[in-house]
Amino acid sequence: MLGHGLAVFFALLAAIFAAVGIVVRQRATLDVPAEKGVSTVMLMTLLRRKLWWAGTGAAVAGYAFQALALGYGSLLLVQPVLVSALLFALPLSARLAGRRVTRGEWLWALVLTAALTVFVALAKATAGDYDIPVTLTVLVVAVSVAVVLASVALAVRSTDWRRAVLLAVGVGVLFGLVAVLTKIVMHMVTEGHFVSALTTPALYLVLILGVAATLLQQSAFHAGSLQTSVPTMLVLEPVIAVVLGAIVLGEHMQITGVEPVALTAAAFAMVAATVALGRQEGAYEEKLEAEMAQRTS
Repeated sequence: MLGHGLAVFFALLAAIFAAVGIVVRQRATLDVPAEKGVSTVMLMTLLRRKLWWAGTGAAVAGYAFQALALGYGSLLLVQPVLVSALLFALPLSARLAGRRVTRGEWLWALVLTAALTVFVALAKATAGDYDIPVTLTVLVVAVSVAVVLASVALAVRSTDWRRAVLLAVGVGVLFGLVAVLTKIVMHMVTEGHFVSALTTPALYLVLILGVAATLLQQSAFHAGSLQTSVPTMLVLEPVIAVVLGAIVLGEHMQITGVEPVALTAAAFAMVAATVALGRQEGAYEEKLEAEMAQRTS
């Protein structure tokens, strides 16, 4: 029970810092043209701006808390809780932009909060087998990276919302994969196998894929419609992590009676609220980008 509580606590801290990272990094590149979303122009712009580095620092802190959460809890528990980042991003974004949170946004925020509460209360996940062979780890990474590269290749040839969605798919897959690899590493740490944790390929894959996912996420923010890219990446990340956790690591839930019905309803409510809040946040960010473009033209 204590481990369950600590996992939720650290996951909420991860969500708070992730929210700060998302909002600040979005603000840092509002004046970059959307067509430069996948380019060296975007990369050089990011590297020159202190605001982006501040947002990245917050995102790194969020990942550190996510790793701690995964040290105490399963992917099935931790990853869905991270969706609550939207609850913290909402008022922060509104504050920075000098606007008020609408009644509709608050209502969806309440739906998401209620759904998360039900999920956390009922989700009793069993531990999986985290000592998987290195060959299986490499195979899972190779397949996932192939999906990401295919998404990016298609995105480069696409425009508008299609490009944004394809890049967001790549982001969701990468971050979901990073979560699974992080769980493998944290299992070694919690079991006291520190040398194994430092020498396992999973640790270095986390570093490489984490950087790639962060840069790709920034590109997705500016490649097209945020109304489609933000919900896509936020929903897909926990889905990929949970699916891989079940298939590769063998995690599963212990639920009885009416609990499956309640958990299913909570999951659908979480997805609906995430999509609704992501679309509203995305629409406002696009409005800010359009205003910025008019001032600079």
